[in-house]
Amino acid sequence: MKGRVLAINTGSTSTKIGFFVDGDMAFCQNLVHSVSDLSKYESVMDQDLMRRDAITDFLAEKGVALEDIDIVMARAGLITPVETGVYEVNDAMRKALVLGLNGVHACNLSGLIADDIALEINEARDAKGIPSRCHAYIADAAMADEMLPEAKVGGLPEFPRRALCHALNSRAMVRLYARDKGVAYKDLTVIVAHMGGGTSVTLHKDGRIIDTNDAHGGDGPISAERAGSVPGFPLVEMCFSGKYTKDEVKKRLVGKGGAVAWLGTNDFREIARRADDGDAQCRLFIEGYCLSVAKYIAGLSTDVCGKVDAIILTGGIANNRAMMSRITERVSFIAPVAVYPGENELESLADNGYRILSGEFEVKTYSGIPEN
Repeated sequence: MKGRVLAINTGSTSTKIGFFVDGDMAFCQNLVHSVSDLSKYESVMDQDLMRRDAITDFLAEKGVALEDIDIVMARAGLITPVETGVYEVNDAMRKALVLGLNGVHACNLSGLIADDIALEINEARDAKGIPSRCHAYIADAAMADEMLPEAKVGGLPEFPRRALCHALNSRAMVRLYARDKGVAYKDLTVIVAHMGGGTSVTLHKDGRIIDTNDAHGGDGPISAERAGSVPGFPLVEMCFSGKYTKDEVKKRLVGKGGAVAWLGTNDFREIARRADDGDAQCRLFIEGYCLSVAKYIAGLSTDVCGKVDAIILTGGIANNRAMMSRITERVSFIAPVAVYPGENELESLADNGYRILSGEFEVKTYSGIPEN
């Protein structure tokens, strides 16, 4: 793999960047933004120039000349639902990110900053007489929507099921598994469970994600800080109890649910230590968590009548071997299980970038109109 790729992933309080040379990571850095710095901005979307300057200043410190960067890859923000794949950042996408059509989050800054840096790179190339152009792209948006029509049917017409998953890392892990097995991604049927702050389970078939859960909207397995699917009637009682505001109820479902609600922490390393020290509540939660993930994996297998080639367990929690063994024991009757720990988002972005440079991936055009 030839070329130099800059990968950008903006989070709530930090900006992660990775610089890759000919397929290898030269360095990565988590640029932490202090509370005092962030408090200067009324909205997270106002932080774009500050974060962009932090990136370019760090690259300069590392001796990276902007004109040497061939492509800039960005974490996809909360754009309108699209198919999976790579998209060049264009005016329609910038508008969707700025307006927050599906929510305002720090991840919306990634594409904007990447596009701005690509412009700086081209200006530097013009000054040096370098004719080739640098472009900014996103890959495998979290809101990628390729779900089967029947998978979108909910119990109420007003509440159709929707996709919001860890598409970037999930697809990268299937491609990694495919390379390990010497087969093509599109020829595999694989279920991927990504377990981090949120938990998403995705079914990959014919190169598409044909079913998943809304990992940020109260659907799916329990997670470190999200409640997942909860019983309807008790939720209605909570909403009308007068004890909680609308935002507080949402926070109970996403942010203060899951392990946070049960145990007061979202750190599974701490939970595992407490369980090993004899904490019965931690042991019970771990068993319940593993069962919750396993149930969702088994449920998605019914989409394809159980004809699954492999199950992949990934995400930060996949580093816990004991928990992965528990999940594997419950689902290995469906298909062989492979474990690829870690979030791997920067590496996944870079992998997409090199496939663009090699011409392997067709770059799609974002129109702002849902494709499904």
